[in-house]
Amino acid sequence: MENKKEEFNLEEIKKKALAQLRSGQSLYGKDGAFAPLLKSFLVAAIEGELDAHLDEEERKDGNRRNGKVQKTVQTNTGPIEIETSRDRNSTFEPEIVKKRETVLADTLESKIIGMYGLGMSFRDISSHLKEVYDADISHATMSAITDRVIPAIKEWQARPLEPVYCIVWLDAMHYKVKEEGKIVSRAVYHILGINVEGRKDLLGMYVSESEGATFWLSVLTDLRNRGVEDILIASIDNLKGFAEAIQSTFPQTEVQSCIVHQIRNSLKYVTSKDQKAFIADLKLVYRASTKDLAEQELDALEQKWGKKYPLVIKSWRSNWPKLSTYFKYDPAIRKLIYTTNAIEGFHRQVRKVTKTKGAFPSDMALLKLVFLAYRNIRKKWTSPLQNWGLTVSQLSIWFEGRLNLNF
Repeated sequence: MENKKEEFNLEEIKKKALAQLRSGQSLYGKDGAFAPLLKSFLVAAIEGELDAHLDEEERKDGNRRNGKVQKTVQTNTGPIEIETSRDRNSTFEPEIVKKRETVLADTLESKIIGMYGLGMSFRDISSHLKEVYDADISHATMSAITDRVIPAIKEWQARPLEPVYCIVWLDAMHYKVKEEGKIVSRAVYHILGINVEGRKDLLGMYVSESEGATFWLSVLTDLRNRGVEDILIASIDNLKGFAEAIQSTFPQTEVQSCIVHQIRNSLKYVTSKDQKAFIADLKLVYRASTKDLAEQELDALEQKWGKKYPLVIKSWRSNWPKLSTYFKYDPAIRKLIYTTNAIEGFHRQVRKVTKTKGAFPSDMALLKLVFLAYRNIRKKWTSPLQNWGLTVSQLSIWFEGRLNLNF
């Protein structure tokens, strides 16, 4: 009789499975034809694990079964309700469905991490999973799943780097983070580098409340500890304390302050009615063909505007050694180093992912999302920079003996 009942059930399952297959419904979801089979398999596997555990435990201290608990696990084909047994001593740790595990699919977890890395909120991800997989996954579970990238972040932050980078760009992104019940500002500093082969890579990602010589010294020391022996040119946003730090860590590195940032800062102190004329005169300085000609134009700028805007002219004068580095190079190298456009382009792509976020709950939550955005962006960094062969051959002349090129 029992066999006939099983036979009847099997026939019913076949019919239901065929109907669901034709209609495009999931066979494994809550109402799927195969759900009872999968549930039976999981329960039997857990029971088998418990039997093996108790066989060993009963000989030691008489451990026994102690009731059952209901549990819903989410799969990539829908939720499944299972019943798991417990032991009296609470020493049983199942392997097939671990304690507190509510997501039973690596593919589902990778989808959650992938969607989060594209900037989707937990609410949007939850709605998508409910619609596509009929899966109810709490925000706490999704947070725990995205936390699984933390070891990857730490491994990436400590990975070995190449001995020489031709150009590095340094710049920061600013965010709000919750700390002890308050909203505070955080800066994420990025170091983007071009190696000898002309390929782009993000060398480091650092969170700090403020910049300064001590902070930059720790960053540059980190790069050296990870294998960087030499940097030819560093293009920066006039970062406070960076010049001093790089002189003590990489004394041969040439520093170029970003011209565009200098212009933006200058215009803050020029009245709107003068800005058009001032910019026209300023272009003659930074677009000059030689450093000597640029300095002549800077003198002319001071003569015309110095009395009205002394602070602006003073800033150009005091920063001139770092602003004028690019004049010694040909146009191809100048274009790469006279602004931090390369890293600002990277930041614009990161902003597309983070723009919907308010204050992050922690520094690590901030790093998680920026790191996941970077992982997606770097997929496009597959080729060397355009005309890199010509550029690197010129750099090898300017920095003789510091590049080992294999021709």
